[in-house]
Amino acid sequence: MLINVNGRQMEVAEGITVGQLLEELAVKGPFAVELNRQICPKRLHSREQLGDGDALEIVTIVGGG
Repeated sequence: MLINVNGRQMEVAEGITVGQLLEELAVKGPFAVELNRQICPKRLHSREQLGDGDALEIVTIVGGG
């Protein structure tokens, strides 16, 4: 199935969860996830299944001054 990750189309397996995708993409450090314009809390990453056409934004948090 096709989803959009940070504006790029990506093919992923049916039934993949947000957590599995984050592992596959090797996302590290503090980050926030938005699924279809809604914040997806970390506690839901392992349960939230992605569907065809979903839009996922992964934002890495960077500190500094």
